[in-house]
Amino acid sequence: MGKFVSAAALAAALIMAPIHMLAQAAGDVVLKPADVQKLLPASVYYAGQSATTQLRNSGGVKFADGHYVLTTLVDTSGYSTGIAAKYQGYFITEVPLQLGGQSLPAGVYGIGFIADSKFVVTDVGAHDVLTVSSSNDAAMQRPRPLQIVADPAGGFRLYAGRNYVSFTK
Repeated sequence: MGKFVSAAALAAALIMAPIHMLAQAAGDVVLKPADVQKLLPASVYYAGQSATTQLRNSGGVKFADGHYVLTTLVDTSGYSTGIAAKYQGYFITEVPLQLGGQSLPAGVYGIGFIADSKFVVTDVGAHDVLTVSSSNDAAMQRPRPLQIVADPAGGFRLYAGRNYVSFTK
């Protein structure tokens, strides 16, 4: 009986091992600012200028396939008021995304939460790429200036304070 139980336990372990490894491989990981700081530079190019990144206010996702989405707030003090109004952060995606129901190709972008509950994505020349509706999460406890969290509905949420936009790969 002891040999049968051991053989059954070994067979179950061998069967479950690949399932467990698949579950880990299928998992995407939300990155903390300390993780993102290792990947992003201290300053970035946007609209003909260099902007200092606020790496303490950053976030990202490492997808199971090894690709990244990274974002950080930037210091926009040297930009015109019009650009600074819609350029609050730098956004890098190595894969196409669905953002607020619209398609966003892989690339490097400027982002901002703007008036009328909108989220705007611009190219590095400050030209609008897309604008989607943003939401407000009044229940968010301890909002941070910028963060990415897993979305309970699937995918992820990019937050600026309590305002957020959802995205998926």
